[in-house]
Amino acid sequence: MARRGHRPSTGTANRPKFWGRHPVTAALANPNRVVRKLWGTREALGSLDIPASLPVVYADVADLGRLVPSDAPHQGLVAEVEPLDDIWLQDLLIDGKDDQRPLVVLDQVTDPHNVGAILRSAAAFDALGIVTQDRHAPPESGTVARSASGALETVPWVRVVNLARALEEIAEAGFWRIGLTGHADQTLGQAMGSQRICIVLGAEGEGMRQNTEAHCDELAKLPISGKVESLNVSNAAAIALYAVAAR
Repeated sequence: MARRGHRPSTGTANRPKFWGRHPVTAALANPNRVVRKLWGTREALGSLDIPASLPVVYADVADLGRLVPSDAPHQGLVAEVEPLDDIWLQDLLIDGKDDQRPLVVLDQVTDPHNVGAILRSAAAFDALGIVTQDRHAPPESGTVARSASGALETVPWVRVVNLARALEEIAEAGFWRIGLTGHADQTLGQAMGSQRICIVLGAEGEGMRQNTEAHCDELAKLPISGKVESLNVSNAAAIALYAVAAR
């Protein structure tokens, strides 16, 4: 996967800290990820293949707890990392030009738990990647990494300045853009054909913005019961990705 170039070091104060076995081991295994420092219990560190050049600090559970948010399930491991280099949207589209992998676009989805969970679902259903705005999306963080359970290291995440222009590029690459919204007249199953699918999801509560809807080829809804008004955006993404994979 081509990237925009290596980011300079963000400085210690701005480096995210990842915690938990899956996020930390995935970060260590990712050749594109720079891990700056590792803390852990002797038991947890003993099970890892740690590069000799990586600074390692042995710590007890209480010390680790002070490095992460309150009650964060660190499982004896904390890593300080550099954010991944940015990816060009065109590079992602070229990478997937010969297959049917779906693409996910998020319109101002800001909750890091939801973005992490969507990354995890994208990995589970072999999505090409996710696309978000640069400003209205969470940064890489321990919360995103934990919710993604390792998928932050394997699923390409493209950040764009102009989401409408990005959707135009996605259409030019041959994707059929389906926006999920409860006020649609048809279901996702009815909207899908044989084309490559791009699922577009809006923010928690507000849904997609009008201009984003205008840049979709179809609007569709999930066939949920009238007992609930809507689903959490990460749940909706998982169901939509399953539907695309199962068609």
